[in-house]
Amino acid sequence: MAAHVSLIIPADFCIYWSLIYLTLLVEVQFSMKSFIQTLTILITAAFIFGCPPKHEEPLTVSLVATSKSEHLVMGNPSGAVDSVSYSNNYLMEMPQYVVSYNRDRGIPNWVAWHLNNTWLGSVPRKDTFRPDSTLPENWYHVKKTSYNRSGYARGHHCPSADRTNTVEDNSATFLMTNMMPQAANNNSGPWEKLEKYCRNLVKQGKELYIYAGGYGSQGTIDNGHITVPSHTWKVILVLDNGDNDSSRVTTTTRLIGVDMPNSNDQTSRTDDWKNYRICVDSIESRTGFDLFSNVPVSIQAVIESVTDSL
Repeated sequence: MAAHVSLIIPADFCIYWSLIYLTLLVEVQFSMKSFIQTLTILITAAFIFGCPPKHEEPLTVSLVATSKSEHLVMGNPSGAVDSVSYSNNYLMEMPQYVVSYNRDRGIPNWVAWHLNNTWLGSVPRKDTFRPDSTLPENWYHVKKTSYNRSGYARGHHCPSADRTNTVEDNSATFLMTNMMPQAANNNSGPWEKLEKYCRNLVKQGKELYIYAGGYGSQGTIDNGHITVPSHTWKVILVLDNGDNDSSRVTTTTRLIGVDMPNSNDQTSRTDDWKNYRICVDSIESRTGFDLFSNVPVSIQAVIESVTDSL
């Protein structure tokens, strides 16, 4: 995944001219005449322009790093960052799942979670819908009542039934940062059927890496604070239970992708989720995300171009 570190440039220290100076020290070994000419030009420029302006905010440098979260083993699709400077791609790592939150849309860009038999138990659904207090204090916090009388359900990304091993884990799925406005026929129809199918795979000895989200727009609710996506999507990578999961992905690994209209008119509660399958490449094209980016590119090219047919 893409991570970021901040480098603070002291106000009394000009890195730009210091680097130029070091370069000139090397150059002087080869041509004293060239050195004197270049130094004259730079000194003149320094008097005229001075050092580059002081940065009021830290400079951000992208570095390649590995997330410690089990949910991002397969990658961070949008390079989300845990910094308020990235308000529309804000990384929120929780024990139960990981979110790329979009402040302006009031919903996630995507949610990622790992699903295996250790996450499943017998804890009943808690229904503890609530604002997420871990969001920056000055951001709008979607409330449990924000969807009231909107015509849309509070649709889970990471489902409640995927986190039934402890009360804490189940309750975490009811944070409003895990929700998007979903049409009832979508939420309680093919979307829910796919959720159940995933858990059945786990009961058969599989483990899954799942990303889900919504894209597009068909208006807003909650006085403009929450965007209603025009489509909901989900991708599932299926493995046998094991270790070192990213290294076990091959060109024969099963990858499921679905894209569903977020509309009561275009979906029915009786619809089969399989009718909405498309290849992951198509979902990437529609969302702009790089899904499963930690998988070797040569393997991605094969499995992401195939539409599941099992």
